[in-house]
Amino acid sequence: MRHELILSRRIMAPEFLRENGSMTETDAGLPDDAIEFAHQLFDGARSGNVSFVSSAIAQGVPVDLSDEKGNTLLMLAAYHGHAALVETLVNVGADLNKQNDRGQTPLAGAVFKRHTDVITLFVRSGADLDAGTPSARATALMFEVSLDPTAPES
Repeated sequence: MRHELILSRRIMAPEFLRENGSMTETDAGLPDDAIEFAHQLFDGARSGNVSFVSSAIAQGVPVDLSDEKGNTLLMLAAYHGHAALVETLVNVGADLNKQNDRGQTPLAGAVFKRHTDVITLFVRSGADLDAGTPSARATALMFEVSLDPTAPES
């Protein structure tokens, strides 16, 4: 745990974050252990590891930390269908509408993957259905997915 605390402070330091809050391996002076820790965080979001990701955020890692493609922890959790982690990140203030470098939002990713429980969380939390390119609304129309949290699952 002490090692994680030290690394999370390094990640949060301004010299290790790009202006938009994302990290890349090309950031000047970024230590290998900080890069490894960031990769572990992104993998934790992909796998839905609520305890690891929430612990890192509680220790100071920015909730909207993003990878080299602009994917936030919320985007990765949503795309992989991890409703519990999505809810945790939303509850600690993650930006519901933050777009990655391709203009995609976490909600649109969840719609594309048909993760209805995640879609419901976003809609009930006030995510913008029209943010991004394509928007969640447009993606839902393309893939015939309901954005109505009261609709029965198909």
